[in-house]
Amino acid sequence: MLAASDFEFKHRFWIFGAIFGVAFFCYNFDHQPVAVAVTDWLARTAGRTPTTNDYRLTLAVGALFTIAAALIRTWGTSYLNSEVMIAQRVQTAHLVADGPYRYVRNPLYFGNILWAVGLGFMASRVGFFLLVAGMIVYCYRLILREEAGIAAQQGESYRAYCAAVPRLLPALRPKLPPAGGAPNWADGLMGEAFVWVMAAAEVAFAITLNQIVFFVMLVASFAFYGICVAVISRRKKRKEAAAQGNAAERSETRQS
Repeated sequence: MLAASDFEFKHRFWIFGAIFGVAFFCYNFDHQPVAVAVTDWLARTAGRTPTTNDYRLTLAVGALFTIAAALIRTWGTSYLNSEVMIAQRVQTAHLVADGPYRYVRNPLYFGNILWAVGLGFMASRVGFFLLVAGMIVYCYRLILREEAGIAAQQGESYRAYCAAVPRLLPALRPKLPPAGGAPNWADGLMGEAFVWVMAAAEVAFAITLNQIVFFVMLVASFAFYGICVAVISRRKKRKEAAAQGNAAERSETRQS
């Protein structure tokens, strides 16, 4: 499989959005939601007629996948740094081998796949397949792009890490001892707020079965994303300005 291009990495958020868009567009020719199809199949297997509560229960299972995605992504971002999460270039300077990175090398992309499965319960049958398959393929291509860059920068230390920790499917037990890093949960929540709002939207729909509630909260998740990216970007600029100021002060001190 070919690695993703620089363009694909830089615009990955919008490409993820396009994958979801294509999946939900499939309602134009496949009108049955996968949650309804699953609920009907389970009810027929049990020899009874499906109820509204059965449908709610199926949607709740999908919501659990989305919540799991939000938890895993937040855990990963709290160790990785939210600025790296929105970076437009592959970050190769540091190797993170703590928290979820002791179980899997790419917990954020694993979270994306759970996210696709969870929201896929809201899609049509064809849409569900395209969403999950598209997310797996695209995440895998992004992983190949990132790992090539990190391996070139980190060398043997990264190759040893890759030999110990699985790429995308998490191990049941940590493959490395803790490195002593501390998670920044506030930063993790900041970076993953939009996923949490999407999870809340699916939970709200499972309870109310009101599409308006779901889509209003879905739109709100993109608003949260924009706000969080703006805050993170502003914080990054302040750090860069402070670092430049400190470098200038050290230069002046040496010259004097």
